[in-house]
Amino acid sequence: MTIRIQQADFDMSTELAQLRKGSPQVGAIVSFVGTVRDLNDGATVSQMELEHYPGMTEKSIAVIIDRARAHWPIADALVIHRIGPLLPTEQIVLVAVAAAHRGEAFAACEFIMDYLKTEAPFWKKEQTPEGARWVDARAVDDAALDKWVLVP
Repeated sequence: MTIRIQQADFDMSTELAQLRKGSPQVGAIVSFVGTVRDLNDGATVSQMELEHYPGMTEKSIAVIIDRARAHWPIADALVIHRIGPLLPTEQIVLVAVAAAHRGEAFAACEFIMDYLKTEAPFWKKEQTPEGARWVDARAVDDAALDKWVLVP
């Protein structure tokens, strides 16, 4: 498993190639890339700044990946999350899962992303024409966890 919290952008092709390198048992890699939107809750967003709690963030993400591994037979997982100031269209997060079969890879990737949105200690502040504002947790993100109630 690889977890990186960084300011620098990432190249998805390079990261996915590294994830599958030397893994002949992998038949599927599923990935998700989240990007900064220019509109949120009806306001134009000119920039988003992400902060985190160093050390705690990585441990939290490791627990999420371990929970996914406990439920699906995944070969490997990668989470890269950017911090610092980001502009609309820039990449925020990459979650990728390698597994023998696509169903397991899809489910584990979605699970990791759903829990990353709600349990990893990140804070987002948006710059809008009205000034800076912190982004609150969204009910839709909490609701997404309901489908995973059977996962230990």
